[in-house]
Amino acid sequence: MQWLKDRPLTVLLLSCIPLFLVHLGELAVNIMEARNFITAREMLVDDNWLLTTINGEPRYQKPPLPTWLTAFSGALFGLKVWALRLPAALSAMLLLVFGYKLHGTLFNNRRQNFWGGLVLISSFYIIFAGRNGQWDIFTHAFMMVAIYYLHKLFSESKRLILYGFLAGLFLAASWMSKGPVSLYALLLPFLIAYGIVYKIRWHKGLILPIVVLLAVAVIGSGWWFWYTYTYDAATLKAITEREANNWTSYNIRPFYYYWSFFTQSGLWTLPAFVALLFPYLRKRVKDPKAYLFSFLWTMLSVVLLSLIPEKKSRYLLPVLIPMAWNTSFYLEYLLDHFKTLTDWKEKVAPYLHFGLLGTVGLAFPVGGYILLKDHLSGQWFWFIGLSLSLLTIGFFIWRALFKKQLRVALICSVVLVMSVICFGLPMADSLSYNPEYKALSKLRSWQKEQNNLPVYEYDYFTPELIWSYQGTLPVIKNQGAFFWPEEDSFGVLVAEDHLEDFLEDFEDYNYAPAGFYDMNPQKKGESGYKTRLARMLFKVSKRY
Repeated sequence: MQWLKDRPLTVLLLSCIPLFLVHLGELAVNIMEARNFITAREMLVDDNWLLTTINGEPRYQKPPLPTWLTAFSGALFGLKVWALRLPAALSAMLLLVFGYKLHGTLFNNRRQNFWGGLVLISSFYIIFAGRNGQWDIFTHAFMMVAIYYLHKLFSESKRLILYGFLAGLFLAASWMSKGPVSLYALLLPFLIAYGIVYKIRWHKGLILPIVVLLAVAVIGSGWWFWYTYTYDAATLKAITEREANNWTSYNIRPFYYYWSFFTQSGLWTLPAFVALLFPYLRKRVKDPKAYLFSFLWTMLSVVLLSLIPEKKSRYLLPVLIPMAWNTSFYLEYLLDHFKTLTDWKEKVAPYLHFGLLGTVGLAFPVGGYILLKDHLSGQWFWFIGLSLSLLTIGFFIWRALFKKQLRVALICSVVLVMSVICFGLPMADSLSYNPEYKALSKLRSWQKEQNNLPVYEYDYFTPELIWSYQGTLPVIKNQGAFFWPEEDSFGVLVAEDHLEDFLEDFEDYNYAPAGFYDMNPQKKGESGYKTRLARMLFKVSKRY
């Protein structure tokens, strides 16, 4: 135990195993993942590594580095969901390591840095991003590495060219993961906060390292865009215009949309909120300068994101990174003073936070059974495991509160999240039931029965369906242009929303219903049912 106590980063990495790696393939593939996984599969199957595709169509909306990493993992372990999600999980661990290393040089408090790292990896949206094969966790993890080496460049006097090279390399990797997103939402607020609090000390020795940094960053960021422009300029231009329009016309939200951002930390919502009360906490922290830095980094990131018209909850991921260590200032204050707090106003937040967690743990066995009793068939092992673990954790949280053992309560809180992942995730699919569920992968059996009859999508393709099909399905009516099948007989998949248009467009053909594929976890009529996840199959033939 002493060996682990002396190696806090090792403890944090071991904590990542239940948080990011256990049951990694359990949840269904979502739309964002499906796009990435399809592109990775087509890299391996069709050798489309540079001019990337999705369902056989150009896919240049996002740079390909995360998809390359996903494809490499698929090549090593097979095209299994857990294998394709593994690079994202490892990216979350990379984010932790370099976030911990950065704050270890800025904070003169090893214990606080440990809690900052633990808050980071147990925050809701960090867990979500690290367990999903999406682009966000990659771009911010690589940017955190770049930020670490930038700090080394600004604060040390030796090996500056190496630090400049590494900063540029990982800045390029971040750009090659999701363009300028992390540069704007994570690096820019860092530089502003760092410049205000720690000052960037300019000297002649920085000239060559910064030239190296910029050269590596520009070349590493731009070569793929140059390649696609050189070999497919018209498509790249059309895609770029559509993407640019989305920033000002798609998912438009008001400026204040993100200002409940601290709730995205999930477990740490209340401590994160208190830690953002700057006038209250700045007089209580041990290192006011470091606290000002983490506070400014967090708030500047929120403000900059709020200026962008297009807003989505997942875009808040970069805010959670500095906010984790900002929250650690409040936790550090509580660890030192919890037993001696006399002001009832200061007692409310910690007792409410841990009391709520403890109560949830104690109440789950009964409350969970009442809520889930109709869905527990075949899930009793997981339900009993989750109930016993949460009951035990709830007991120890309340016990720690009565004994004012805050460290025990903090550890129990994180173990609670781990328990939900280890025992709760396998039950997730049982919470919804669709008697009409039929994966599009079964379409291949129908095609074989019909002598390998080709099948087309009518109006648009849905990534989750294409992923399930494990192949490409050409689209007949693609963005207003028609690509009529040349075969005399073929199958057509039609979404319910476009049935009338299909009947009109194919009035000169013979057609007959041949099946129905529905990949909704909920049955039709329930909230959450999406028509885009269902298709009617028609067998179509030309008239002569």
